[in-house]
Amino acid sequence: MEQLQNISSDKELIIQKARKRIIESIGKNMDLYGITQSIGHLYGLLFFQNKPMTLDAMGEAMEMSKTSMSTGVRTLVDLKMVNKVWEKGSRKDLYEVEMDWFQTFSDYFSLKWRKALEINLSSLRKSRIELNQLGLLYPDDATLQSILQTDMDKIDEAIRYYHWLDRLIDSFETGDIYNFIPKDLPQDPNKL
Repeated sequence: MEQLQNISSDKELIIQKARKRIIESIGKNMDLYGITQSIGHLYGLLFFQNKPMTLDAMGEAMEMSKTSMSTGVRTLVDLKMVNKVWEKGSRKDLYEVEMDWFQTFSDYFSLKWRKALEINLSSLRKSRIELNQLGLLYPDDATLQSILQTDMDKIDEAIRYYHWLDRLIDSFETGDIYNFIPKDLPQDPNKL
């Protein structure tokens, strides 16, 4: 981790302890994003850097192999949580954390929710068509019609939900969500 310069060792220890606590917490909670604890720790390490890091530097700081670092960084880049950056004079790839956590959350969950939405809507629509066709083949079968109507009502309600979820995802992607839930509210600093 970055060496703290121009401060006493007792102050540095307090800062390091506070950073370590946050890194541990981030690591433990990264399962929300489908990320392992060690990749969460890597994210935490990058979070506290004031400059981009190479894979070698990350591996050294975390005492892990360059291969492990490469896999972890690739995961974080794919999730748009870490960015690959260019630095004049450097031949090695450099990485830094995406500091906009609002955007990271929006990107990740929009991607995951959109995928689930498309899969489920496709299944619901296909099943609804099949059930409707079955009903058209046997219009006089009251028992069948009752079962089909009950199932199609459930399917319609599920489709209604996925249309709502689609609009919610759109609000994350466009940033409109922040009109309803602002990023910042005036707060009493003592209540953080």
